[in-house]
Amino acid sequence: MIHPLSDVQSKNIGKDTNIWQFCVVLKNAVIGENCNICANCFIENDVKIGNNVTVKCGVQLWDGITIEDDVFIGPNVTFCNDTYPKSKVHDIEFKKTVIKKGASIGANCTILPGIIIGENTLIGAGTTVVSDVEANIILKEEIKYTKKEYKKN
Repeated sequence: MIHPLSDVQSKNIGKDTNIWQFCVVLKNAVIGENCNICANCFIENDVKIGNNVTVKCGVQLWDGITIEDDVFIGPNVTFCNDTYPKSKVHDIEFKKTVIKKGASIGANCTILPGIIIGENTLIGAGTTVVSDVEANIILKEEIKYTKKEYKKN
């Protein structure tokens, strides 16, 4: 099912995949079977998404991103494909990011370019991932402030 309020240019969409309203999928993107691409997502040309993947609302998947089977991408996860982006510079090669089979990425995470997230890894909500993550672990980033650490402007 492709919602009529989405702009899906790709013909490479697998069976039983749902793409909800206000999504844009560029023509060379590949999306597997039984996926759920929620509202307000953007998927560029050089993106490959496996089977049984969920991409929640507000996610942009830029050129160079591969998402393997059975992956969960939480709402508003931010992927980067260029460490030092500049406006109107188009002749660069984007870094490749791979999310391995069975990984889950919590809401509002930031994934820097060129990262590999291992199989069955769980990235906790709000985590900024700056380097490769091994398989089968739980990665969480909790920042706790005490009254002494908090400064008023």
